[in-house]
Amino acid sequence: MKEFAVELTNVVKKFGNVTAVNNVSLKIPDGEFFSLLGPSGCGKTTTLRLIGGFELPTDGEVFIQGEPQGYKPPFRRPVNTVFQNYALFPHMNVFQNVAFGLQMQKIPKHEIEKRVNETLEMVHLPKMGSRKPNQLSGGQQQRVALARALINHPKVLLLDEPLGALDLKLRKAMQLELKDLQQRVGITFIYVTHDQEEALTMSDRIAVMKFGKVLQVGPPEEIYEKPANVFVADFIGETNFINARIISINSNDVGLLVEEQFDVSSTRVPDLSTNQDVSLAVRPEKLSISKDKLEGISIPGSIKEVIYIGTDIRYEVKISEKTTLAIREQNRGDIAAQRFVKGERVYINWEKSNATILIM
Repeated sequence: MKEFAVELTNVVKKFGNVTAVNNVSLKIPDGEFFSLLGPSGCGKTTTLRLIGGFELPTDGEVFIQGEPQGYKPPFRRPVNTVFQNYALFPHMNVFQNVAFGLQMQKIPKHEIEKRVNETLEMVHLPKMGSRKPNQLSGGQQQRVALARALINHPKVLLLDEPLGALDLKLRKAMQLELKDLQQRVGITFIYVTHDQEEALTMSDRIAVMKFGKVLQVGPPEEIYEKPANVFVADFIGETNFINARIISINSNDVGLLVEEQFDVSSTRVPDLSTNQDVSLAVRPEKLSISKDKLEGISIPGSIKEVIYIGTDIRYEVKISEKTTLAIREQNRGDIAAQRFVKGERVYINWEKSNATILIM
């Protein structure tokens, strides 16, 4: 078995004057759940189509299991694709839909029946073979599409926003089912989504894309906790950005003047210099509010808004004329006793390791 299921080496895809994929290089190991994440038009679906053979690179090369794919069409590549609309044959029942690829390969009838039944069992549809697609729920149709793709034992399964048509509750349930299925079958999944939470929930690693380029690749924890730049920090979840200037640098820490008012410190990152303007990124759940100034980083502000959202209370606290920070505090015990009120003067607190310095 090759070390990498899929490799992209300096891949470029142009449509006329538009560069949809711009010099992308990726290495995706066997058995990994890998997600391509980004906003509409970032090049993630085009990248997936290049791997599947539905598009051919303008430059660069795609390797699958160590073999260059060149101009191979989709049916000659060891991959299968699950699309958002599932593309099930409406006139066929579930069994016939799943068996279709094997029938095209002239697989013996008894072997087809055995493999279809095994695959339907795998996707938790063991007694649905006689039903038509229009007799199934959205989640069941999605499982049929997965079964049809998996029955050919592909080396790589490509998934192009397959949960996009489902309602929120079902989509969340199917995220966990997909991850469980991937771990059971052990093959490489490459998943396209614009949903940050979906990517964080399912992926072993994530590539965040913008304007055809890969901005950061890493496990979900790294992408969320240590974003490489302002775009990644802003796109993945909610982030507060605080204007800051570096006033001192030592071996471990960086001294900062934030909003030209408050001295704070943060963990050092490479390529910094004194008097440099930077952005300090800190997640709302990493902040806390207190009535009195605490040890460490603790800066004053006033409550601008209080929003009850069930599990949390969201506060918006103004710290300067230009900057208001969002803080999320989990509800515990007596909500009325712990809640601050609009207009109240408070202090915002955080640990220096929870704020990330981003070069602007």
